[in-house]
Amino acid sequence: MKDLYLMRHGETLFNQRRKIQGWCDSPLTEAGINQAKQAKNILSKIKFDHFYSSTAERCVDTLELITYQPYQRLKGLKERYFGSFEGESEDLNPPVAKYDEFFSLYGGETRKEVMDRMVTTLTNIMEQPDCQKVLAVSHAGACRCFLSHLGNPEQLLNGKRLTNCCILHFKYDNGRFIFNELLNSSKEGN
Repeated sequence: MKDLYLMRHGETLFNQRRKIQGWCDSPLTEAGINQAKQAKNILSKIKFDHFYSSTAERCVDTLELITYQPYQRLKGLKERYFGSFEGESEDLNPPVAKYDEFFSLYGGETRKEVMDRMVTTLTNIMEQPDCQKVLAVSHAGACRCFLSHLGNPEQLLNGKRLTNCCILHFKYDNGRFIFNELLNSSKEGN
């Protein structure tokens, strides 16, 4: 059985300012840098054989604070695209019940599109014979969409949030992901 550790990036300036990030980017804050360093301590006992990151600067910077090892950047690990709402205030977010359909009306991706992209990308990674223990850095929305292919994220996470630098640990066997645990889910962060 293989292990996938799927991690959210550290806090960013847009998280702090409550901006919808999606495919646009902003740098890590001092808190985000410290979150990545704390995650490094949690992950330090694990011998990873491969590292991956979303192409977003916030994910790359987070991963580079965790390891000096070579890594691959993959577009398939990017955050959900929010269309016309990229970079706008989070105050414009619709109610949760309408969240999925809302952004697709304005050129954004649906949950299913992001889920399919993440499942394909992470399956391709884990199907490589030399990928036994993998760390991949992505985004809250993308991680949540990926988790939704296994069931209701709220139930799987026991009501915990995907805070900055939280780590989702999955087992992978015979083409199937199994959610194992949530690591480093602090009460702080976005």
